[in-house]
Amino acid sequence: MIFYLFRLSPLRFCCQQQQQWLLSRTLCSYKHGLLTAPPGIVQRNSSSTLQQEWSQDKILLSKACVKRLHEICDAGEFLRVQVEGGGCSGFQYKYSVDTIKNEDDRVFEQDGVAVVVDRDSLEFIKGGTLDFSQELIRSAFQIVGNPQAEQGCSCGSSFSVKL
Repeated sequence: MIFYLFRLSPLRFCCQQQQQWLLSRTLCSYKHGLLTAPPGIVQRNSSSTLQQEWSQDKILLSKACVKRLHEICDAGEFLRVQVEGGGCSGFQYKYSVDTIKNEDDRVFEQDGVAVVVDRDSLEFIKGGTLDFSQELIRSAFQIVGNPQAEQGCSCGSSFSVKL
């Protein structure tokens, strides 16, 4: 799935997906360098028609995330994403490379890489996008566009949940 983004005005963006133009700030948004759909919706082009698919119990993987996972994971390894108490906002993300899957794990695969999230952690990040950002002062995986998060710290490693 390939999206192109063109800035039209401060509040409106235009998305193009395989020759189809969608003009709406409610349908697409641009945040942290990612083109994202509203929480719960993934857009796909199937037989030249745009369909909406509910993704309430999923996380999406950005291209930068997939690329970085190809670089750091060997065969049989995957990235484990967990949410635990702590950080400056109440909850924090924890990332580790792992080889063992548990019974309550949910596996998200894309382009030959896998990300695993346990059932409890998925409740805190479902609908978000796992991204890899590379900056001068730090490079890290991060969850962006998390619909479960009310606010987060400036570095993106911790968040508070909506009540």
